[in-house]
Amino acid sequence: MKTKLLMPILAVVTFTAGTSQSQTMPGRESGMHRITISAQTGWQFRQTGKDAWHPATVPGCVHTDLLNNKLIEDPFYRDNESKLQWIGKTDWEYQTSFNIPPATFARKHLELIFEGLDTYADIFLNGEPLLSTDNMFRVWRVDTKRLAKVGANTLTIRFRSPINEVLPIMAKMAYELPASNDQGEKTSPHTRKAPYQYGWDWGPRFVTSGIWRPVYLEGWDDARIADLHIVPKDIHADLANLTAEVEVVAGAKTEATIILDNVTDKSVVAQRHVKLTPGTNRVALNLTIPHPRLWWPNGLGAHPLYSFQARLAIAGKLVDQASRRTGLRALELKQQRDDSGKSFKFMINGVPVFAKGANWIPADSFPTRITKEKYRDLLESARDTNMNMLRVWGGGIYESDDFYDLCDEMGILVWQDFMFGCSMYPGDQKFLDNVRQEAIDNVKRLRNHPSIVIWVGNNEIETAWKHWGWKEKLPARLWDDYLKLFHGVLPEVCSSLDPSRPYWPSSPSSNLEDDPESQKMGDLHYWQVWHAAAPFSEYEKQFPRFMSEYGFQSFPQLETVRTYTADSDRDIQSAVMLAHQKHPRGNQLIREYMLREYPEPKDFESFLYVSQVLQAEGIKIGAEHLRRIMPHNMGSLFWQLDDCWPVASWSSIDYTGRWKVLQYYARRFYGEILLSPHEENGNLNFYVVSDRVEPTAAQLQVSLLDFEGHTLWNRQQDVEISALSSKSYSTIPVETVLAGKDAKSVFVFAALLVMGKTVSQNEHFFQPFKNLVLPRPQIRMEVAPARSGFKITLSSDRLARAVYLSSPNYPGVFVNSYFDLIPGRKVEVDFRARGAVKLADFRNGLKVRSLADAFSE
Repeated sequence: MKTKLLMPILAVVTFTAGTSQSQTMPGRESGMHRITISAQTGWQFRQTGKDAWHPATVPGCVHTDLLNNKLIEDPFYRDNESKLQWIGKTDWEYQTSFNIPPATFARKHLELIFEGLDTYADIFLNGEPLLSTDNMFRVWRVDTKRLAKVGANTLTIRFRSPINEVLPIMAKMAYELPASNDQGEKTSPHTRKAPYQYGWDWGPRFVTSGIWRPVYLEGWDDARIADLHIVPKDIHADLANLTAEVEVVAGAKTEATIILDNVTDKSVVAQRHVKLTPGTNRVALNLTIPHPRLWWPNGLGAHPLYSFQARLAIAGKLVDQASRRTGLRALELKQQRDDSGKSFKFMINGVPVFAKGANWIPADSFPTRITKEKYRDLLESARDTNMNMLRVWGGGIYESDDFYDLCDEMGILVWQDFMFGCSMYPGDQKFLDNVRQEAIDNVKRLRNHPSIVIWVGNNEIETAWKHWGWKEKLPARLWDDYLKLFHGVLPEVCSSLDPSRPYWPSSPSSNLEDDPESQKMGDLHYWQVWHAAAPFSEYEKQFPRFMSEYGFQSFPQLETVRTYTADSDRDIQSAVMLAHQKHPRGNQLIREYMLREYPEPKDFESFLYVSQVLQAEGIKIGAEHLRRIMPHNMGSLFWQLDDCWPVASWSSIDYTGRWKVLQYYARRFYGEILLSPHEENGNLNFYVVSDRVEPTAAQLQVSLLDFEGHTLWNRQQDVEISALSSKSYSTIPVETVLAGKDAKSVFVFAALLVMGKTVSQNEHFFQPFKNLVLPRPQIRMEVAPARSGFKITLSSDRLARAVYLSSPNYPGVFVNSYFDLIPGRKVEVDFRARGAVKLADFRNGLKVRSLADAFSE
């Protein structure tokens, strides 16, 4: 969201630079007298009490600054994490000098803005105390006129250890606030800082300090625009009624004119003359847009965006302007009573949306290393695998504007948690006031994004109090503190600042109407598969209204493992591999589940590969079930899309950006139309799930094949697929399907064709892989040059399961991989090369393997 300030009445001095992402103040853009001081030469840092200063990058953090100065080794390599814990227990100091020109100093108001300080900081300007901060997620604005001077100014920021700051507080308490994921002292609940940085069961413990978002100096005279909010009132295809709420801060009584432009349509849509009083002034301007271009989620339509601009003029002179970009769409979270309880479904422009997606965690342990390009790669991966929703999980960060801008552009809905997870929190007034301002800052920053469809108070605290033993062990008043925060402060902020979106207190939750893990209403996290070692088939016994978490672990592939291990480390039980497996029973559970379905993999690389296939097949069972039971259930968000470091985890895309098997599977089980065979009561039902808003004429083809590809029987039928629905279009007794054949030697292949083109296909096996009498396939491969790289044509003499292509020596993306290759049916796969590669070199480096290669003869 960008802004341009045209007149020199508002002056800005910025001291941010470097290669890391820039978090811009909403509505602030460089258009006036702005001085930028290079981070490499302007900022420096040191350990408090030490003499030596070192160059610092802002935005950044102490860990990345230490790494950039080669004062520590790569935190992600081998077991370096454990060697770097001293950093979080140390105080640090940052300093820069900047010049204020006379014209800037002459402004009536001169303010420093800190968009993100992590976390306990004392700020000094020219050696005098200016500000103290205690919240990573807040924006801090402070008057500097009394301490600033024309010419050179010195800004010093001293960061106190987030751990040491809290330990004396904890020592005085008669109980400990639960923080089961903290991999060390349980200090995180007391500090408004990203919880995942204290460690999680998929992430390391790097307790950071630093200037993680930009700092700048702003000078202004009579008034400035502090915020512009485009509020949707009534959105229809023929007319959109909106209100533009403009927040103006004035230094004195004055008269002004506010003009609102629809930049997209190049028109002035509203104008108002106002009398400003000192302080904050809120001005509303109503506007209408005939026949608006509606914003739709991925898969349901286009995602057009409108830009609006508010201009502030005093005495005929433009003194400030601010722009916002938004999308026009009607939003409703429909919770309607029915025979099963209460629905939980999102409606966009009156159309029910089945949420297909995953949970999002910060894409790096050090957030300033997440570039816009990395956001784009991950979000395009979600979009291209038919996802339409991501849940920004409450143990991370409020993501940068880049993330939400890209979600707006791609039509990816965002379930937005506030940053509270798996802990109880203080309830004193100081803490509540701190959180209130945190919520205000972030709701105001993010509320213009059409992608955001819900605010959610926290991750798993309601269910933890009820089911994790906290209620029995902790003082009852902690529940009262919970209510103050998640049923008081946060919903009050949301209803006041963003009434167009729903607020939900926790995830999972029934909003205190039922058990937080109720399957009658609200959303559900289901973890009996994995934590309780329940079989994957248990997914099919769950009937939630919206599944917002479920998942299973796997390892990254070998190329990623090589980035954090030495040759001697490449054993599942090595100390280094265990250091990159944060769940205490992770390896044990993966192996236990694996041996239920597969033989013992023959080597380390094969174990990694089979773990990914295991994960994908398990989540496929859950995802297809959740889609088959729509509209009872209207959401499937598996845990998790991405990683913050290289690790064994629940992700479908590893830290390096490599797709695991699950991400390829997601493209199929999240398809616009899904064909899903399923055994029920001795029958094989062929369900078709459609997200299309219109009926679809199709042809269903079903065949029984042996593993050499011989067709033992087949049938086909024309079907009319209902819009926005799931139902079985064919039911065949399993005995009839098998026709006397050995269930270990045959499988069903089903395809759904629309206008002669396959839109979905699926296989159904009657036995686990380890029981199948599956001969070893011979895969044939042809490679030809293509427009964006190469086209690989594969065929096989026997059924080849989970066929995997890799090109370790040449960067690029295989558009398809990890599919079953059926004898007699060729599959073409495009490889999109990232750079020039000779055909012969690519062919020689191309590797193709199937599950059969993962096991000994």
